[in-house]
Amino acid sequence: MDAPDASAPAPPEGRITTEVRGPLLLVGIDRVAKRNGFTPAMYDALADALTRLDEDDALRAGVVFAHGDHFTAGLDLPLWQERFARGDAGAPGAREPASRRVDPVALGRRCRKPIVTAVQGITYTLGIELMLAGDVAIAADDCRFSQLEPKRGIMASGGATMRFVERGGWGNAMYHLLLVDEFDAAEALRCGLVQEVVPAGAQRARAIELAERIAALAPLAVQATKASSLLYAKEGEDACASALAREQARLSRTDDAREGVASFVERREPVFRGR
Repeated sequence: MDAPDASAPAPPEGRITTEVRGPLLLVGIDRVAKRNGFTPAMYDALADALTRLDEDDALRAGVVFAHGDHFTAGLDLPLWQERFARGDAGAPGAREPASRRVDPVALGRRCRKPIVTAVQGITYTLGIELMLAGDVAIAADDCRFSQLEPKRGIMASGGATMRFVERGGWGNAMYHLLLVDEFDAAEALRCGLVQEVVPAGAQRARAIELAERIAALAPLAVQATKASSLLYAKEGEDACASALAREQARLSRTDDAREGVASFVERREPVFRGR
């Protein structure tokens, strides 16, 4: 069931809103009064929403966005001390068993479906890590990014130490991770952390537009493409290359592949059904 009406005030512990829009699941971060600072309840709800996206065959792509002026100021740290001290699976960086929920920072179980993330305003710490755990990021031109955990006596544990290096290279990653500076959307684009910068207020609509374009493609092929790229990132070129022919053969036997050929011959737009 979808979350309560997003026009109603969020509870003090915050919430994650969900809306099904055709083949898309729109997932909203909502604790506006606290700059969308994450509570444990919000993180758990985000994991549940992404698991729904992963498991529901009717959903083909997700959009993660935030209500209000800011994406998130990060974790509301006083509320997280107990989970961090115990190393709970419900804390960023602590992996849950693979059979359980999707991990919002994609260090454990990762969503098979594409995720487009729209960010605006303050996008600190966990906000950067959630963005990098997705697949495509759209930033408003008013974004303010910072990975400032060392100022609080801790380190980034939700994937930034890996994905910042992967996206931006060693020098750019160390510059921002070690200086814990604040940088803008233009710098995030230069480093490859985001793929587009748009005027503030347009980021959610643009993310939905891109997600709709992805969702119109053959879903099995889209998921296989994401899986192939992840295999390369995790295991390298040989592992990825070894799986290409097998995966292509599997896809070629699907109804969607037959529809792709038929639409080409008949000069029309394909209608894919995910089978």
